[in-house]
Amino acid sequence: MTASRRQLLHGLAALPALGAARPAPGFVTVRDGRLSLDGKPYRFVGANLWYGAWLGSDGPSGDRARLARELDRLKALGVTNLRVLGAGERSPAKAAVAPTMQETPGVYDEALLRGLDTLLAELALRDMKAVIYLNNFWDWSGGMPAYLNWAGDGPWFQAGDPNHPWPEYADYSARFYGDAKANALFRRYLRALVGRRNSVTGKAYRDDPTIMAWQLANEPRPGGSEAFGLANLPAYYRWIADTSAIIKTLDPRHVVCTGSEGAVGCLEREACMVEAHRPATIDYVTLHVWPNNWGWIDARNQPTTYAAGEARCRDYVTRHIALAKALNKPLVIEEFGLARDGRAFAPGSATTDKDRFYRAVYDLALADMRAGGPVAGTNFWAWNGEGRAQHRDAWFAEGDRAFVGDPPQEEQGLYGVFDTDASTLAVIKAHADAVRGLV
Repeated sequence: MTASRRQLLHGLAALPALGAARPAPGFVTVRDGRLSLDGKPYRFVGANLWYGAWLGSDGPSGDRARLARELDRLKALGVTNLRVLGAGERSPAKAAVAPTMQETPGVYDEALLRGLDTLLAELALRDMKAVIYLNNFWDWSGGMPAYLNWAGDGPWFQAGDPNHPWPEYADYSARFYGDAKANALFRRYLRALVGRRNSVTGKAYRDDPTIMAWQLANEPRPGGSEAFGLANLPAYYRWIADTSAIIKTLDPRHVVCTGSEGAVGCLEREACMVEAHRPATIDYVTLHVWPNNWGWIDARNQPTTYAAGEARCRDYVTRHIALAKALNKPLVIEEFGLARDGRAFAPGSATTDKDRFYRAVYDLALADMRAGGPVAGTNFWAWNGEGRAQHRDAWFAEGDRAFVGDPPQEEQGLYGVFDTDASTLAVIKAHADAVRGLV
């Protein structure tokens, strides 16, 4: 531990604990720096199911029978918490979700919103909870670049454009925080969703304990390059504080989080990650762990790069546990994943390294739970279930309806867990049994 990091943790330890009003039954709250439900620690094993509202829709994307089957499969595994996409904006990107919840500014797709209503109603029947994210740093669902495009803050280009190599995309998307017009469009949608009444149950979203948390965005970053990102930090911090305050004003019952990856998504700076999670309106810390994407494990050469990469991941998680303790806030490892052996995509392909990685993350989480630490739960990325790639190259194409957990910007099957991945399912279930057995 470096001297600067010691100073950072020492300063954080002096922060006062956040108080909380008496919680309503069934709502997840924060108590003494831990997630709590009805007076007891709330610990969970979760998954990412970004497309839940799309399956729940009564429009062209819907398949409510499949939604019920997938939720039953997840519940049988011991999965009780789903992180789902609650927004979508029409994106010019070639690899993007369609339809979307907002085809043009202020024009909402009620079929998809009813799909989210249906998803929440089905989760309630199974005593499961949802974390709903309201925006996206990446353009596969529209997200921040779509708002910038609508606001005329361009020129727009998509992620992965060879004419705009990294970190140009990240710097472009991060302009969103300081664009008043783009944020006005976003906040109009945010207010509409948080203030929505469920068409299935008749319950206002703010009164529904099935919702565990509102999340500001999927993986919001202050930028990609150091030059842009450091200059953009004030706008980034202000956006987190202001947006979370708006949500708390609209809905004081639900907890709120950022959706951050941690230090890797914060210019590789722990101080940035801490500042992003410091506001009292941010209730818990989020963490993502992506060794393939970050170059810690080579997906095409996993057997020889795995051990060193796992060690880096373990250190990354451990350091963020310490930071969460110092902030006196809970921690959720809400995304983690690894490619299948040989970077294969098809169901039935080997998952030796993936299973090993899942066990490593689960072991860290369980050990901290047993020690009374801040870790509350994990959400693996992601649930494919019975979804399958529709094309030989495994890429998503507009009009595809067999959704999987891998978003359109990735090959369908790259990271997701299929319903036939017996060894991975066994790892998930064993961990869920262990978490359920904690007192």
